[in-house]
Amino acid sequence: MGRALRVGIVVVLLGFALWYASYYTTIAVWELRKLFAWFALPLLAAAATATGWLVVGLLRRRAGRGAGSGDAGVVIGCLGAVVGLGLAVGWLVYGSYLQDRAYMATARVVSEPVPALTARVPYVAGQAQAAPHLGDVTGEIADITYLPDSDRFATLVERRGWLAGYEVGLVQDVPLGRESRSQERCAFDVSVADARISGWFTHNLGRKISAQKRWVRFEADDAYVTCSSGTPVVVPLKRQTGILVVTERPAGVALYDGRTGKLTVTTDTSAVPGPSYPISLAARQREGTAAVGGFSDWWFERNGWDASEDGANEGNESEFTLRYREEAGRSAYVTPLTPQGEASSVVAVSTVPTRHQGGGLAPMTVHRLDPAWSSPKALVALIKAEYRDVCCYNDDEVFEVVPTGGGTWTATVGSEQNVRYRVEGRGQVGGREATCLKAADGALIRCALAAPGSPEEAELKRREQEKQQQAGAKNPGDPGDLRAYTNEQLAELQRRMTEEIGRRLKAG
Repeated sequence: MGRALRVGIVVVLLGFALWYASYYTTIAVWELRKLFAWFALPLLAAAATATGWLVVGLLRRRAGRGAGSGDAGVVIGCLGAVVGLGLAVGWLVYGSYLQDRAYMATARVVSEPVPALTARVPYVAGQAQAAPHLGDVTGEIADITYLPDSDRFATLVERRGWLAGYEVGLVQDVPLGRESRSQERCAFDVSVADARISGWFTHNLGRKISAQKRWVRFEADDAYVTCSSGTPVVVPLKRQTGILVVTERPAGVALYDGRTGKLTVTTDTSAVPGPSYPISLAARQREGTAAVGGFSDWWFERNGWDASEDGANEGNESEFTLRYREEAGRSAYVTPLTPQGEASSVVAVSTVPTRHQGGGLAPMTVHRLDPAWSSPKALVALIKAEYRDVCCYNDDEVFEVVPTGGGTWTATVGSEQNVRYRVEGRGQVGGREATCLKAADGALIRCALAAPGSPEEAELKRREQEKQQQAGAKNPGDPGDLRAYTNEQLAELQRRMTEEIGRRLKAG
């Protein structure tokens, strides 16, 4: 009785410790669940082999022979090892394909043009302008995120020290073609809000989230700060689903109040002042497009798309957060795509909404482009050749070739501190990329090649007609053949000529 009591106490204490350590148990369960998904079939094969070996041994004992004699056990063991190894290798491959297929569940591939999107300041420019506006802040920048709802960049700054949280949040307006540079800085109350992502001990924000809602995790790059409603740090959450094919799904958001230290975990994301769908999950869905075809196409990489990674987009090639131009309050993670293989031209654009209600995957749409675009690297070279008077000298360069809807792309030109121009293109027309140079605010300057039927072509024609009319007003033309005039018209012409001669003589 005493021994049973001691064992029971140990079990209770161990269970309490595991329950209390919610952060570490969540991590352990996540990793073990992924491992089990990969090795479930080999483990089942090993279990079946062991069961068969035991059955054979039992039968041999009943027949009066030793369980270890004979070759049957060796044969079964070798066969089980071979089958288990084959299942392990095959399932590692086929399981990856099934994962991509699971992430493709909500995807649509269409030939419709991308909805109109609003151009924004390049991410590198927003990133470069964060540090100069932090003032006397002594912390280190932990995250910079574009907030599409307000068209602003948010900067989250960590306080120095091991047992410290965040120091300040900075939300600034980095305009494209405007002079406004408004900023809003919101300080954390470090006496009560002293936790941060990947902090130590009780200062770990992940530990606080797991204590409220177990079995959910997040990516540090998904989190961001806003300077509204108590300086919240917004952390989009994810959960796991499936047994043999384990995938991730959204699980709401965690809101950490920087003034009171209060943590709120909710699945109602309608009031979140920024993206509520994890950008890392959107990226995983986009990677799943490799499985748009069958298994053999996936294995030999004959279908699907990759993010365009060269030229101006190198290092920031995917999941551009952009606002819809004609749908207020809506935005999307947008990625230009190239075919798998050696081709580098952009042939499609994927979109995933930044907001999504419910626990399922957000819908992903892949828009095929017609005509296709040249690669970002080729577009940068084209911009430098066709608009050499504005690009690129001193610190100027070409930033981010991003989709802006309707089959168009936009590249911004300038320095990290001052974006001055944008170049817009519409794909290849007659073997040549159609591009137009505009001011940063979108005013048309000129076109190297205007696409037929485009608004830029219509604007250039209107300007040419207006120029001809102004030139005609300054330089009246030949009245024409006088023989076509009637007697009355000739008399009127002579009268007006006499009046004009007299006026000029009087004017001296």
